[in-house]
Amino acid sequence: MMRFSGRRALVTGGGRGIGAAIARRLAAEGAHVIVASRTLEPAQELVAEIGGEAVQVDVADLDAARDVVTGAGRLDILVNNAGFDDRFDFFTDTDPERWRRLIGVNLEGMLACTQAALRPMQEAGYGRIVNIGSEAGRIGSYGNAVYSATKGAVTAFTKSIARENARYGITANELAVGPIETPLLEKVRGTPEKGEAMVEAMRRMTLLRRLGSPEEVAAAAAFLASEEASYITGETLGVSGGMGISA
Repeated sequence: MMRFSGRRALVTGGGRGIGAAIARRLAAEGAHVIVASRTLEPAQELVAEIGGEAVQVDVADLDAARDVVTGAGRLDILVNNAGFDDRFDFFTDTDPERWRRLIGVNLEGMLACTQAALRPMQEAGYGRIVNIGSEAGRIGSYGNAVYSATKGAVTAFTKSIARENARYGITANELAVGPIETPLLEKVRGTPEKGEAMVEAMRRMTLLRRLGSPEEVAAAAAFLASEEASYITGETLGVSGGMGISA
């Protein structure tokens, strides 16, 4: 099925993991995909496989994030996937520098990209915005207080953007993602002493008692970006094996 024939999509954080899987899925269904990544090489490798364009950007650089979106030309679909959390710490052991980086990437970068995309979408009378959030933003996360706060903000922002832009034919929805087999989770697994135990604890928190795959997240993202979801906006869909209702 070529649900996105003639559509143009931009995926931030698209070089690896969930972002790469979403880019592949959209391209496989006909979209011209702009893959934005903080590191250019993986984006270029992906584009060599699926077509489209590769651009380098750290979305925490808000001017650069805006420039990438406006430079992409007409956009029908924006997937705000860029985000990070590179370690687990009690909140009392974190510092403002780390807070600022988490807020800059996970929240402010999304704000900048969305703001740059919205005006042209409004003028066109069409747009699909899919924000990649986390169950940590809905139920909290042990050792991830600031990360959870940024992802909770994604939920509120998505609802607000949906309210403001429905009259323009623009939908905005969020995926609350649970533990997914990505390079980031591998990094957690490799944490000395507690890493494997932490991943196992995440697995046990899901009702399905397993980790998810990037392709499962990509399938949900493609649905929300498609015409099949044209009557859905302001919603948060958990892609987490039931983690959101198991706490």
